[in-house]
Amino acid sequence: MRYAVLATDFDGTLAHDGTVAEPVWAALERLVESGRRAVLVTGRLLEDLLPLVERPERFSLIVAENGALVYDPATKTARTIVEPPPPAFVAELRKRGVTPLEVGHVIVATWEPNEKAVLDAIRDVGLEWHVTFNKGAVMALPAGVTKATGLQVALDELETSRHNLVAVGDGENDGAMLTFAECGVAVANAIPLLKERADVVTTRDHGAGVRELVGALLRDDLSEAGGIVSRHGIVLGRDTDGEEVTLAGAARGMLVFGTSGGGKSTLTTLILERLREAGYQFCALDPEGDYSSFEDAIVVGSVQASPTLEEISEGLRSPTHSLILNTLAVPPHERPAYFSRVAKIIDGLRQQRGRPHWLVVEEAHHFMPVDAGEPLDIPLSSVLLVTTRPQLVQPRRLRDVDTMVAVGDDARRALEEAVSLLAIAPPPHSSIEPTDGGALVWTQSSGTVRAFRADIPRTTRVRHRRKYATGELAESKSFYFRGPGERLNLRAQNLMTFVQLARGIDDETWLHHLRRGDYSKWFAEMIGDEGLARDALAVEGDTAVTAVSSRQRIVDAVLQRYTTPA
Repeated sequence: MRYAVLATDFDGTLAHDGTVAEPVWAALERLVESGRRAVLVTGRLLEDLLPLVERPERFSLIVAENGALVYDPATKTARTIVEPPPPAFVAELRKRGVTPLEVGHVIVATWEPNEKAVLDAIRDVGLEWHVTFNKGAVMALPAGVTKATGLQVALDELETSRHNLVAVGDGENDGAMLTFAECGVAVANAIPLLKERADVVTTRDHGAGVRELVGALLRDDLSEAGGIVSRHGIVLGRDTDGEEVTLAGAARGMLVFGTSGGGKSTLTTLILERLREAGYQFCALDPEGDYSSFEDAIVVGSVQASPTLEEISEGLRSPTHSLILNTLAVPPHERPAYFSRVAKIIDGLRQQRGRPHWLVVEEAHHFMPVDAGEPLDIPLSSVLLVTTRPQLVQPRRLRDVDTMVAVGDDARRALEEAVSLLAIAPPPHSSIEPTDGGALVWTQSSGTVRAFRADIPRTTRVRHRRKYATGELAESKSFYFRGPGERLNLRAQNLMTFVQLARGIDDETWLHHLRRGDYSKWFAEMIGDEGLARDALAVEGDTAVTAVSSRQRIVDAVLQRYTTPA
């Protein structure tokens, strides 16, 4: 379920001439029975509205007075979110003969052509208020108060994100609400300006249009009606023509892949930053502990303990925080089964709340390897998969994505091979190559390939020294002392094990890897420490160095940077 909340205007939308037809009420009942929530948003005074609403408890909350007041039908309590109108302002309006004049808990309302008198009174009294119009109505409110701001308060109480909100209206004062929502809908009788701003326009008017909208929500979560809204795209960078390359906030899925050191992690960090800046919630599986200091995210799990399902559910309760799952403690052979459990939790939360909006899987080939047996039969919408080679990931999971980004060496050939794995789209035939440090992006909808350069993330991934010193690196990231003819198979799963093995192996094996440049390559590509790699490269380039001397220099370089945790 993508859209967990429906916000609807009253006059001209839900109601026609102040009356809501019985079939419209029945449609709202079906909406609520589906597990979704309904919120009524109106410019009316609460006291005028309630007599017109049959069973107000159908609505989880009611936002009245054009966003200034929130009412809970279950407890019959109301609270204003701003200060009431100053008596001097109301007195000035009466002095100017403004009639009719309604004074609510906050809102002060009248009708055209009294707008000039209202604006003059605001100026003369010295208020920071503004005037909102709605089909002849003139409403004065504190600056910044709109239906959207009232909705935000309501969503906070419901622990729901605006990215799980669809809003429907018909008039001028509904514009902010429709823009605020993930999907804004105008009924057929809406004013032309609102229809232009809306993401979807119903074919029917008033309450019948709301019934049409509810039917689309229950049928396919607005998929056919255009509920995936492009205006919420997050910018990843610019192509060679200077045009923005974006990822839709509710895209089906993205695959980022390429050689180690090619920029996958930098791009992933950028995507996570942009998702959070846009208010999207993500849950990221982090098998290397690289994102444990990510800003605005809750981190669960450590080298010693894997994240529990209870921690995942609790960590995603509030829409204001994303979740990083540090899975260093999950052994590689157990990761597919662990991922299955996590995916089921995520799917359940999405069915209930519509979030987390994105599931991010670093080292996807560890969690969904091609040889893992039967694939998990859960569709992973809005999933970001990161891997070195798509061929190592289950084909079923690759079909969850509709965008692919290739980085690093030979990106064009790698992209062609990756797209061919989908078996649902012809591989791209393109001569486009990425610029130095750039990437290639392919989207299924267009079938085209674009070269682009990603923006630089605001924060840099923090490599955790404890993980690399004593943690359990994956087998594919470990160093193997094999020697000439591969007589040995000694695995160093972290730097301290590397030091221990380096001190104990024979000179011939040590020099074999030294002359091949294996040490600097491992430090750069798998440990991600360019400084350590440079130190090792200097030793490897010294043709006169002995086994004893080179061993000591590289071991010392490791120990200077990494210390064994207590």
